[in-house]
Order: sequence, then structure tokens, then C-alpha cells
Amino acid sequence: MINITQLTTKQELKEFVTFPFKLYKDSKFWVPPLIKDEIETLDKEKNPVFKNADAYYFLAKKDGKTAGRIAVIINHLEINEIGKKKVRFGWFDVIDDIEVTKALLEKVFEIGREHSLEYAEGPVGFSNMEKAGILTKGFDEMNTMITWYHYPYYAKHFEELGYEKQATWVEFKLKIPEEAFEKVKKFSRIIRERYNLTVIRFKNKKEILPYVDEMFGLLNNTYNSLQTFVPIQQYQIDYYKEKYFSFIHPDYITCIRDKEGKLIAFSVVMPSFSKALKKANGKLFPTGWFHILQAQKKNEKAAFYLIGIDPEYQGKGVTAIIFEEMQKLFNAKGIHTVETNPELIENTAVQALWKDYSPVQHKERSTYKKSLD
Repeated sequence: MINITQLTTKQELKEFVTFPFKLYKDSKFWVPPLIKDEIETLDKEKNPVFKNADAYYFLAKKDGKTAGRIAVIINHLEINEIGKKKVRFGWFDVIDDIEVTKALLEKVFEIGREHSLEYAEGPVGFSNMEKAGILTKGFDEMNTMITWYHYPYYAKHFEELGYEKQATWVEFKLKIPEEAFEKVKKFSRIIRERYNLTVIRFKNKKEILPYVDEMFGLLNNTYNSLQTFVPIQQYQIDYYKEKYFSFIHPDYITCIRDKEGKLIAFSVVMPSFSKALKKANGKLFPTGWFHILQAQKKNEKAAFYLIGIDPEYQGKGVTAIIFEEMQKLFNAKGIHTVETNPELIENTAVQALWKDYSPVQHKERSTYKKSLD
């Protein structure tokens, strides 16, 4: 017998967050999130996203045992300002039982209809700054800090229940050469001189702070034409600063400004934290912090998280500057492999950037959509 329960207490929220730790306990590839961060993200008193969103959390029980979870999300900004009549769902995990999946998704439909919405899509977070997509390729690869891992049966459940793929993201492994390509160095120098651009490097985290708001502004301008885009609000920017700042190493941030001092491009790369988070197993204490600090100091692998370029400078070769700076960093740090963040499959402009770095597409993930009719 399957029972679906809506969660209302913080103790129940902890059970919601820790269910995947049981589901994936035998997986070598699932990378656990930090439990405290997950709870705060879903806590309506702590996450400012609830200024423009509502969320409902459900657990599925089968024969008295937890068998699945789902978050149903109403993003009012997306519905009222962008005009997408969509009910979102995320934090979806389930045992290999399609009846449990069906029962959880019925809650998405119920809430979507209550709000007079037209279709359901997921798994996604509250906005495009969060994790998204069911893994459909790369089951023998560890997920990064900003992605979900799933077993192969997830996608099969959605397809059997009549859901169709909506957005699809691809991820690549890149091989880092021993030094920058000559054409990159040459083009980087030409672009710097042509547009009078300056590279900003940071010595400590305090120096980064004045640029963070501008970085998010560039993100809004860079990605506002993509299908998953929802504008990032200032209170969300402040929240992300606090949430991810502990993971940022100043060496891995590159900013570029024009002759007036305006930020026109940036990139954020991080050492790979997948193995460190695996060892931490959801907790920073007593030893989780040590593993994360070790990953920051010594790592052969990095993850490419964000890149933003002012639309005025897109297509003008600014990426050559970013690549040259990253190359210097990777060689100095002994990094041989870089993993890209998920890129929408239709975003061929970004994918073309990797062509000289022996790219191998090793993961793919999609959201699934179904009409509420």
C-alpha cells in the first residue's frame, strides 16, 4: 500500500532531505549534498526565494517504509511576469516502483490544477540557478556539486507515464594541455588591446565581494534568451553569496573590465568537490571541512560553473582571454581535467568554445513535461 504525506514540521523536512542517503547508500557515483544546506534551501523561513515562490513537500511510504519524495513548486515570478503557466517539481527521488512515482506526480497535478496552471515540468529547483534534470546518460560518473544523480529507471518511469522531454542539458570532460594554445594567446592579446580590456585577479575572498552583484547582472543578460530563464532577484543574489562563498577560492575567479572599469565578462571555476563531498557524507563536522579544504588545495580535476559575457562583447573573442587565464591557473594548480556545468543542448555557442580541448560528452540530463489537461 502506498501513502503520500505532506510534510509540515522541520523534523519531517530532515527525513525528506536524508531519504536519498538511504536510496543511494550503495552507489559509488552519487555525491551527497550537505544536509544543513539542503534543509536551509527548503526552509521557508530561511530561503528568500519564498518571497516569490511556494513549495509543498511530500514523502511516499510503501508498506510503512519511505519509498520516495517530491517537492512541488509554484514560482509566482515565472507565472505572473514571464507568463509560463508551469508547476515545477524537484527534489524527486524514488525507489524502482512506477506506482510510487505515479502517486508522487499526482500531487504535482493536484497543486498545479489548484493554481490554474497548464503543465508540469521537472525535476527543477526554484529557479534556473539550481539543479535541474533527470540523468539520462552518465550513470557511471559522479555528479558535481551543482547537479543531481539518478538511477537509470527514473527516466523510464517518466516515459512510461507519458511525460515528454522538455529541456536537455549536456556535460563535457575537457582535457587541459600543458600550455595554452598559441592561437589562444595571440587572440587574447589582440582582443585586450583592441577593446582596452583589463583582467582582474583576486588575492582573497574580500576582494571578490564588490564584483558579485555585477556578475549576477551579467548572468541575467547572458542567459535571458534561454528557455529555462527566470530573472535572478537581488535577495537571491545575497543568499547565493552566503551559501556558496565558503567554496570559492579567489584563484579560480576571472573578471574582465573595460576601460571605464565596467565588468564585461567573468568566469567561475572550482576545484572538483565531488570526492570530498562523498567523504563528508552530508556533514561538515567533524571531518567534512577537512576533505573540502584538501580538495581546494590539491586537485587534478576542476569544474566549470559559470561564465557570463556582456551581450555587447559576445562574439568578439573575449572568451580567448578567459581561456588563457584559466589555462595559466590549471597549469599552476596541476589540473589536467575540467568538467563543464550542464549546458542546454541548443546552446551551441557555448559548446563550440570547447572544441580545442578534446571534449567528451559524458553526461546528459533532461526535464520532463506533461500537460495538466
